[in-house]
Amino acid sequence: MFSLNSVRRRVTARTRARACAVALAAVVCATATTGTAQAIVNGKDSTERYSFMASFPVTAVADPSVKGLCGASLVHPQWVLTAAHCVDPGLVEPDGTVRIGSEQRTSGGTVRAVGRIVTHPGYAQGRPNRDDVALIRLDRPVAEKPVRIAERPGRPGTPTRLLGFGTVDLTRWVFPERLQQLEARRGADSECAPGWAGRTRLCTVSRVPDAMACNGDSGGPQIQRGKGGRWELIGTTSGPGAPSPDCVSGPGLYSSVPAYADWIHRTITSHDDR
Repeated sequence: MFSLNSVRRRVTARTRARACAVALAAVVCATATTGTAQAIVNGKDSTERYSFMASFPVTAVADPSVKGLCGASLVHPQWVLTAAHCVDPGLVEPDGTVRIGSEQRTSGGTVRAVGRIVTHPGYAQGRPNRDDVALIRLDRPVAEKPVRIAERPGRPGTPTRLLGFGTVDLTRWVFPERLQQLEARRGADSECAPGWAGRTRLCTVSRVPDAMACNGDSGGPQIQRGKGGRWELIGTTSGPGAPSPDCVSGPGLYSSVPAYADWIHRTITSHDDR
């Protein structure tokens, strides 16, 4: 992640390159360099339809010409869960719409306007980010099926899957139209930097060489197979799991969605009558 202070500084080519070098899930650093955004590196085209997959465009506050993208997960017919830094007014401004349930980045699925944004009260920028979760209320419910929140993440070693829109080539910053997926696993806390993973943050390790979620994939889902083989949501892309020169050189760090399940349910319940 880049820091709030660095985003607020005057954007220069040197600052952009340095920010990208240390970011895993920064919202806009790829766009600051090339005019496109990046998500899963060395993933593959989605093999099935994920009705809960959502995404929304964002604009950098420091430089309105910089356009980015964030992922999200439909957890209720009228609510999506994303990363708090994806809606941080000091970093970015969501462009006002969310696309749900499409395998295509710019077409298909259902598009809804953003009705309300609720950020976790404990959210703070850092390395790692703290309480990096937020909810977006759509202006109207959608017909797509929400994803179930897992009761708990699987143990270290449990197979998981990451979803997002973005480049398949780190060097070219290609931003494909088709949704990408990547096979991963729950990592042990010790596989991330000391103190970075724990009850609220999941260390995540790619099962594919030189591959990981990256810039523009912030807020997107990490899922695991639950009872009956259905997908369950365990994580939301937050940032790097350790200092590394690029996205594919280290583990990823995901906010543990089960750890925030009570806050998610309370927030949805308290706002749905308004």
